Parts: sequence; C-alpha cells; structure tokens
Amino acid sequence: ADPAAYTAEAQVAAGAADAVVPPEELRATLGRWLRLLTRPSSDPAPPPYALGAADLPATGWDAVGRARSPHRPRAAAYLDAYFTSRATLSGDRCGGADPDGMLCGFGDHEGRTVAYAAQTGTATRPAGYRTAARLVRLADRLGIPVLTLVDTPGAANDAEAERQGAGPAVADLFAAVAAARTPLTTLVIGEGGSGGALALAAPDNTWATPESYFSVIAPELAAAILKRPPSDIRPTADALRIRPQDLVELGVVRGIVGRGPEST
Repeated sequence: ADPAAYTAEAQVAAGAADAVVPPEELRATLGRWLRLLTRPSSDPAPPPYALGAADLPATGWDAVGRARSPHRPRAAAYLDAYFTSRATLSGDRCGGADPDGMLCGFGDHEGRTVAYAAQTGTATRPAGYRTAARLVRLADRLGIPVLTLVDTPGAANDAEAERQGAGPAVADLFAAVAAARTPLTTLVIGEGGSGGALALAAPDNTWATPESYFSVIAPELAAAILKRPPSDIRPTADALRIRPQDLVELGVVRGIVGRGPEST
C-alpha cells in the first residue's frame, strides 16, 4: 500500500479535490468562494484587451509564427490583467488534473464574477478538457458568465492521452459549451489548432487577438494530408485563411480585440 495516496495532497493531484487549505485560511477561503459563487449575471463577459502586438499578420504563415512565438503573452498574463483576484478550480473528478495545460476558476472582473477556462499554449491533456467541462457546467448552474481563452496546438495525442480518453474528453467539452445557457465569451490569444481549440470556442461570441490563428487543422498537417511537400506549407497556411482578419471576413470570429487604453 502507498500511504501517500490517502493524503489530501494526493487527492488534489488526482483531481478529486481543488486545493488543500491550511486551517488558519479556512474562514477567508470559504468567504471568498461564497462571494464568488453567489453573484449571478446574465451579461456576457467582455473579451480581454490584447496584450501583445497591435498590427495584423501579413500572411497565414506569419500568423502561425506569431502565435507560436515564445515571447507573446500567455494565459496567465491575460488572467492577471483581466481579474482583480481569482480562485482556482482544479481536477476533473475522474482521477486526473492538468494544471499546466488548462487554468480554470472564478474571478472578480469589474465588480462581478466571471468563470474562466484558459489554455496555456501546450497540447491540452484529457483531464484539462474534463476540468473545463466541469467548470462550464458549474458556472451554468450558478448563472455565472464564462470566459474561455484558446491557446493550444491541439489536444494531446500521445499514447497516454489516448488511454485517458482524449476523444471523449474533447467531445464532452463540446457538449458542455453547446448546452450552456449562461453566456460564454472566447478570446483566441495564440494557437487555435484543431478540435482541441474548437471545443472551447463560444458558438456566437468568439474574438481573436492580432497574435493568433484559428483553424480546424495546422498548416503542416493540412499539407501532409493533401500530400504536398514541405515547401508548400506556407502557401497552405495562406489557403486555409487562418489570419485574424480572415476569420472576421469569414464570420468565424466577431472581431479582433485591440490593446487597452493604458497601452496607447
């Protein structure tokens, strides 16, 4: 037997609990959660301001390069700028957690509560999708608007992800987003690759930053499926029409967000 498996810390790691709270912090933690979870709102959360470059990419491949840049702002920076405070929700209640790939929780934005599920730029694990679905359904029951940040090259597709039910996890998040009655807002902040990104997208309220792209498939994979040589990856990216301005023209996103007033 492994005695460590029965500890509170092990339950958090296994996705069965959200956090371990020291006794001296119980009162404040309970008060924070009660305040956050008892403020329903019927208005959609506004999309965050863009934190990176303001100019638009010239080509599809330029859009891909910007989205993949290690120097552009990631989810944590957007959440810190958007919320005055936030409380984390973690774990899928099915034996897993993806704290490095999917950030979920509730936060204060301009005096009201907004739930959030944010990808961090990595290939999202099945537990991350299940945690996001859990977050969306909880927010829906409580009448709290949801903000999702899309940033992933796609769902994790390694052998372990397959064993953990990657396909059903992505499908379940699609279902949770589609069935939600509470308003959802999505901002694509980086890579928006494949169904692993589409699963988090609000059907009628998705926005993009100038440093993002959004596509059902990455240009490299599209070229491979079409049996094109590697030299055709860049023109394939253009043909996919994945730039933010292309997405607006196609009606895939509502608009491109600009930088905040403090940035001008």
